[in-house]
Amino acid sequence: MSFMHEGVKQIELNELKDILSNKPENVIIIDVREQEEYDSFHIPEIPLIPMSNFPNIIDDLKKDKEYILVCRSGSRSHNVARFLKANGFEEAHNFYGGMLTWDEEVHTGPENVITDLNKLYE
Repeated sequence: MSFMHEGVKQIELNELKDILSNKPENVIIIDVREQEEYDSFHIPEIPLIPMSNFPNIIDDLKKDKEYILVCRSGSRSHNVARFLKANGFEEAHNFYGGMLTWDEEVHTGPENVITDLNKLYE
């Protein structure tokens, strides 16, 4: 069950699995790790936008979407969610425990690296 930490909703493993199964169109899940980490293993189809890119793209993200951020352990993604919330994104959440807790299929390689933000919303 989700819970709040430092003003950020923490999404737990089974909740993320449900979201991925139901694919609500308003929810965007983003991996915020570095390219090498993402390439070594990631949740299938989840796009990559490294944490360091968020200050550069903040003005181009859509505030009417719900964002769930993913990283290795849940620390960087929590910080990105806090950054988004501080910049007016009300629905920015963290995948609690990150990829260390993921127990389903993973893919390797540069499957869905976002270089054009429009692709994030397709």
